[in-house]
Amino acid sequence: MSLERFINQQTSAWMSGTGPDSDVVLSTRVRLARNLDNTMFSTVFGLEEAQRIVEEIQEASAETLALELLKMEDLSPLQKRVLVEKHLISPFLAEASLYGAAFISEQEDVSIMVNEEDHLRIQCLSSGLQLQETLNKANRIDDVIEEKVQYAFDEKKGYLTACPTNVGTGLRASVMIHLPGLVITRQMNRIIPAISQLGLVVRGIYGEGSEALGNIFQISNQLTLGKSEEDIINDLDSVVHELMSREQSARDALMQTSPVRLEDRIYRSYGILSNSRIIETAEAFQCLSDVRLGIDLGYIHDISKSILNELMILTQPGFLQQYAGGPLRAEERDIRRAALIRERFELDETN
Repeated sequence: MSLERFINQQTSAWMSGTGPDSDVVLSTRVRLARNLDNTMFSTVFGLEEAQRIVEEIQEASAETLALELLKMEDLSPLQKRVLVEKHLISPFLAEASLYGAAFISEQEDVSIMVNEEDHLRIQCLSSGLQLQETLNKANRIDDVIEEKVQYAFDEKKGYLTACPTNVGTGLRASVMIHLPGLVITRQMNRIIPAISQLGLVVRGIYGEGSEALGNIFQISNQLTLGKSEEDIINDLDSVVHELMSREQSARDALMQTSPVRLEDRIYRSYGILSNSRIIETAEAFQCLSDVRLGIDLGYIHDISKSILNELMILTQPGFLQQYAGGPLRAEERDIRRAALIRERFELDETN
């Protein structure tokens, strides 16, 4: 398989980098947690009940939603790892080999995880900042399923979930945002605590417990109880717009006060990625962040804007091993990562 064909087949529509405000916001995700009424939570049920839930969701979605069913027990560890890296399933679901399943759309912008922490986690992904639009899509899918099944719902508490932090709307909305200016100017250490005080949380690119590789942060709501869906979306949207404004100010300040250092940083990273024969994940992400910043600021013209979105997936361990056709040692992955990045750059320059 050629690299070009691999990229075309393996990247998702939400990685295109064509959505609103995509110079700073890479993607938007909305997830709704739901459980079936009169059914034990996924943390305590057995295999028979788990299989029944998968069948019920398949029947509920079959007529209206064009989704492909993937059962975790049928997938190899590498295949599940790739799905995690593409944000289509959670690490929690990947480990649920006897119980878990996912219904995924052809464009990979919809993923319904079944028998994760909750019976259902309806997830929708969009390019750029599209909180309301992505919520609307998730709600339409939710309505289709609710026509066929009965959810666990309380008039006072809202939707009932396995974890108390999801009770209420069951809504988790998040944006993946690229903030190199705020990191370089050392403002993020002050901003993160301030965001936490607003009922939001800042995490790495794979959510809880993950690193903020390549100056990419995931901003999401913490509270689901006592707030409406619209309140949650509006609060998050307001904070994201403030972050975007501050990021632009930080970039402007860097260009005014340290233009030569900034340009040197960008082109050094460009040179490393274009010529390295071996590169680790953290260094690759940092250099990709610098190159993406260079594209946004107009320093670099012959590399596509979507490169950070694509390569932050394609250079992950699971993808590298899938591309190689089998398991790789750490050093072999670093060599493959460097080769893939060089080829990706050459592909853009040729086109």
